[in-house]
Amino acid sequence: MSRKLARDARRIVVKVGSGVLTRNGDLRPRVFTDLARQIAALCDAGRQVVLVSSGAIAVGSRTLGWDHSGRTVPEKQAAAAVGQIGLCEIYQKRFARFDRRVAQVLVTRPGLAERERYLNARHTLATLLRLGVVPIVNENDTVATEEIRFGDNDNLSATVVNLVGADLLVILTDVEGFYARPPEPDEARPPLLDVVERVTPEIERAAGGSESAYGRGGMITKLEAVATAARSGAATVICRGSGNALERVAAGESVGTLFLAGDRIAARKHWLAHTARPRGSVVLDAGAVAALRERGRSLLPAGVVAVEGGFGIGDLVSCRDEARREVARGLSAYAAADIERIKGLGTGEIGRVLGYSNGDEVIHRDDLALVDDLPEDARTEDARGGTAGAGDAKGA
Repeated sequence: MSRKLARDARRIVVKVGSGVLTRNGDLRPRVFTDLARQIAALCDAGRQVVLVSSGAIAVGSRTLGWDHSGRTVPEKQAAAAVGQIGLCEIYQKRFARFDRRVAQVLVTRPGLAERERYLNARHTLATLLRLGVVPIVNENDTVATEEIRFGDNDNLSATVVNLVGADLLVILTDVEGFYARPPEPDEARPPLLDVVERVTPEIERAAGGSESAYGRGGMITKLEAVATAARSGAATVICRGSGNALERVAAGESVGTLFLAGDRIAARKHWLAHTARPRGSVVLDAGAVAALRERGRSLLPAGVVAVEGGFGIGDLVSCRDEARREVARGLSAYAAADIERIKGLGTGEIGRVLGYSNGDEVIHRDDLALVDDLPEDARTEDARGGTAGAGDAKGA
């Protein structure tokens, strides 16, 4: 019955890794053809598919004559710049055989961390899907650095799930699925799990890392993607990417391992928790903390006792009590320097002190999420960081 979730999915995100598309750094043309054929068939059946594809760095490295994926960040970026062209050309030709058009969509974490850009990306992808075009998404490795990148296309695929409101994430990899324990060399393979209800500590311990020369992800990053997709209401299947695996998954067959969806959290709260990164903090007095926690109020300048960081209008900030414990996160209506000037004042003083007003609230309650309402993994992040992921397009 659980596999009916995959059979009924109308919008699917497919992530294919370098380990599937290449072998020892060499491209596998038949895999590209099989993937295009299966996705085209799903589209012909009235389903919508977004493809998150690795492989740009691998293609670029081979084009440049390297036997490695780049030893420095600039070398990796150069390989990505060369390889992205070749990768998209391959997909364009393969999908054309099945009368399907494709579009290249490159994203970065800072781009999706800004609410306006996030919404623009969502609208673009929705329009492409409506037009019957298959979006091919990749991280913009040409400009990404280790500090701002999604980290791997597994996490990026979960971000896209949230971005487009997908029902199902299919991660095509070079293993059969998720094993009950990490496979050991020279031993029989452990049992393959068919359905996993949720990612528990035991499941996390069973994940063994496996990186190739041209890929960044292992099973741990796939579990991170599973957890993020589950919070947006999407199930995930991890399976080997050979043959007709995608079509079989979409038909509801027992292929690979199915991870069930979790409870979907509200769209804006998901975005606040997983895509945007706090740029600073505001410290609140006890009355303001109570107003946020107990009465669901907006944050007013009178409740602010200190400002930390150099954030601007519209940036995500962490709201903390006087013991510096995080209470909430929200989008600031004022820049840090201006909040410093109006902190502790009544709302009627804002215009007089600043010479303008963006409203009575430092953070409006519609732009604020209590930490208690955010997923557990998001609660531990401090004001300087955040987790990969994105807002849930459903109901955003």
